[in-house]
Amino acid sequence: MDGAGDAAAAIVSDAATRVIIADDHEAIRGGLRLLLEAAGLDVVGEAGDGAAAVRNARALRPDVVLMDVRMPGTDGIAATRAIVAERLAHVLVLTTFDLDDYVFDALRAGAAGFLLKSADAATLVDAVRRVARGEGVMAPEVTRRVLDAFAAAPQPPEPIEHPGVAALTEREREVLTALGDGLSNAELAQRLGISAATAKTHVSRVLAKLGCSTRLQASIVAREAGLRP
Repeated sequence: MDGAGDAAAAIVSDAATRVIIADDHEAIRGGLRLLLEAAGLDVVGEAGDGAAAVRNARALRPDVVLMDVRMPGTDGIAATRAIVAERLAHVLVLTTFDLDDYVFDALRAGAAGFLLKSADAATLVDAVRRVARGEGVMAPEVTRRVLDAFAAAPQPPEPIEHPGVAALTEREREVLTALGDGLSNAELAQRLGISAATAKTHVSRVLAKLGCSTRLQASIVAREAGLRP
């Protein structure tokens, strides 16, 4: 396919990506709409609070809900939990550095991605596209901060076994344990005495078996299951 054909295919793909913007500030919603539509994405609805986000997701069935965390009434965490539980859409959460607790809660609720509100336009558009494809997206600054905090947190008093954990092989359980400790692929490879490429493959398989979009979601599963090295 030539360059023009590639561009046309990209436009068609983006146009098929349906987005709902949930934020309690009308000006922010308007700015995000302009930005996403300028990139060829299809903004099918807006919501000023979490309850409206859930209602609109049920009615409009978007590919992605771009979700603010702090909103009046039903907040973004509760809305994310409902949307993910009903498999209405993938959720990309907008966050800031001073909301670590919200990040953990949104991970547990099933958010597929986290982006800082300070992200530039290209980063935001790319994140929406990737989340629509079913990929996990995390701002690098948030990833390191959350992994460090989560690795340092105490184990829960009563283990919570995720149903997918039972399907893991012994090696995959070791990989999941390493994710619970916040290890990168390189660190995981070093711990288990395998190559970085093999570590990456194992991580992908673990995420698939657990139904997790991101390694941070898998980290929560590991910690809640009480897995330790």
